[in-house]
Amino acid sequence: MDIDSRINDTAEQLFDHNGFNATGMSRLIKMTGLSSRTVYKHVAGKNTLVARVLAERHARFFAAMCFDDVDRLFTGLSDWTSREGARGCLFFRLQAETGGQVEAIETAVSAYHAELHARVTELVTATLGHADSLVTDQILALFEGATTAATYRGPAVMDAARAGAYRLLDSKPAR
Repeated sequence: MDIDSRINDTAEQLFDHNGFNATGMSRLIKMTGLSSRTVYKHVAGKNTLVARVLAERHARFFAAMCFDDVDRLFTGLSDWTSREGARGCLFFRLQAETGGQVEAIETAVSAYHAELHARVTELVTATLGHADSLVTDQILALFEGATTAATYRGPAVMDAARAGAYRLLDSKPAR
């Protein structure tokens, strides 16, 4: 593993499990096993690092997800949650923790949400044959709600969200 990947992977794990404010550069340096000089040579600071981590997570998330139909959407979310852990959305957790005060996090959250909205809009349009902003927002609420609810209800909540989305799209009978 190269140095940048080592730093990013460690930082993502720390941000995901401990949050932004509780993750100091000294802790990151200790966890990577690298010298502070090496870490700062590769990363200017924590805000730069969180931007890099969120950009990589964004790319990884959308590469793992399939927005072709409702079943694949919620299966993908269930698989992601099983693989990454059911701790809720890292983007939204970091944004809530920092109260909108860290520009790098705000920018990453905006980019993530814009792409998620666009992809769900495409799914709705393809399924219904026309755009429907209300149905798009409702499916987004189910998707984001399932992500959060999985933290305390477990992965079965994805099935409930999937059934709700089918009902909204009237494309498959609810279970």
